[in-house]
Amino acid sequence: MPSEYVPADLKRLVFDRARGACEYCRSPSKFAVDPLVIEHTHPLSRGGKTIAENLALSCHTCNNCKYNKITAIDPITNQIVPLFNPRQMKWSDHFTWTPDTTKMLGLTPTGRATIESLQTNREGVVNIRRILSVSGEHPPLDE
Repeated sequence: MPSEYVPADLKRLVFDRARGACEYCRSPSKFAVDPLVIEHTHPLSRGGKTIAENLALSCHTCNNCKYNKITAIDPITNQIVPLFNPRQMKWSDHFTWTPDTTKMLGLTPTGRATIESLQTNREGVVNIRRILSVSGEHPPLDE
């Protein structure tokens, strides 16, 4: 997997723009087991560049599940659709929360495919959402 140096000022911009949370599963960095990483929305291996417009903040699991994918299969229509791109799409257009705010629901084929492909409702993240919602730390207010 190719890697490219991301300057500190660009890392800070990405972190601040994301308000310190994974731009896919919305896990906050201050409660993460591992530091969040800078992710190329259009992967380097597919010609993506290390520029602000192509970078997102991601937890390790979302980043690892996404790897170099830009599309996935919508589990309802079985069609290949683009994965959610936080630089080109608005989170709330594609996702919402279950009434108890512990699980993400896909509102669109892209939302459903992203949830499935990046495993955004994995057990550990659902558990932390449950705890954070009780303490008023979840869901994020920027949605």
